[in-house]
Amino acid sequence: MYRGVPKMYESHFGDSLAVSRRPLVSGGKTLRAGLFLLGLLSTLIFASSALGATATVGLGSAASFSVLAGSTVTNTGPTTMFGDLGLSPGSSVTGAPQVLGQTHVDDAVAIGAKNALTTGYNDAASRASNGSAGTDLAGQTFLPGVRTASSSLLLSSGSVTLDAQGDPNAVFIFQIGSTLITGSSTTVLLVNGAQACNVFWQVGSSATLGTGTRFVGTIMASATITANTAATIHGRLLAQTAAVNLDTNTITTSNCASSATGSGGGTETITLAEATKLAEAIKLAESTTGGGASGPGGKAGTTPLSPTGSKTPVKRGRRHSSRRGSSRRASKRHSLARPALPHRRGSFTG
Repeated sequence: MYRGVPKMYESHFGDSLAVSRRPLVSGGKTLRAGLFLLGLLSTLIFASSALGATATVGLGSAASFSVLAGSTVTNTGPTTMFGDLGLSPGSSVTGAPQVLGQTHVDDAVAIGAKNALTTGYNDAASRASNGSAGTDLAGQTFLPGVRTASSSLLLSSGSVTLDAQGDPNAVFIFQIGSTLITGSSTTVLLVNGAQACNVFWQVGSSATLGTGTRFVGTIMASATITANTAATIHGRLLAQTAAVNLDTNTITTSNCASSATGSGGGTETITLAEATKLAEAIKLAESTTGGGASGPGGKAGTTPLSPTGSKTPVKRGRRHSSRRGSSRRASKRHSLARPALPHRRGSFTG
């Protein structure tokens, strides 16, 4: 009678190894099927995540405007805007702000931009909310999505942080029932890839930016927008029906590089001229308000950044007990930290 595997062919580990080989044929099929299902599941999860992402707000022909108003534009002091200035149906621009783009007063371009603004405003206002923005933004951190304040929204002090979690296309929309008000020397911080071109503030009535505020994103207000002394804006001030009032402000554009309309998609850039002007404006804001914020980090004591983004800490000589060490220390040149300049998207704070 046959009684198993001949001894000369037996495994050193016993016939259990031979037995264990038998399921591998069917097990291989099971493994392949499992991997297929895992890949399909991953694809479905990715697709659902993409579908669930908040879409950007299209600004159309309004995207090229730093300032767009309904009744009038007023200005005090040396205000600079890097985009266009538009007004319709009003016709009065006072105070001679420096406009590095084009100026359109109640012409076809301004009228078209106002129509595009109305479309963008209604789009932002109609989005389904992902949760409450609260009543005061101070100290809060928000992930991408739509946040709603049923009445007024305040940034009373310090900063609010917008965290893109590594997604440069992450969109932040704030729906505000009535007013948006920021306190003096407050800051909107962008972290982990967040970009100003994907931040939108839909304001049911008027917006007021406090003295020295460092703001980012596009404000679309139903009525008036007021930027107080030395407030800096990386974005746009777009008012549907009333005035935009300026006072020694710097407004840099917030266009994403791969987007023809400047309203989302791709990596946002900032020109050297904008970065230089912004650094000067931030110094002015700090001297005006007595604030201690330094550069894009928005916190006192952070290491300054050079225009290329490299850290340039002040060098300090080591202490030596010998006179020779002291003379060496005295002969060393200490490098001075350069003023903080925004250098890429995700580190800009307004």
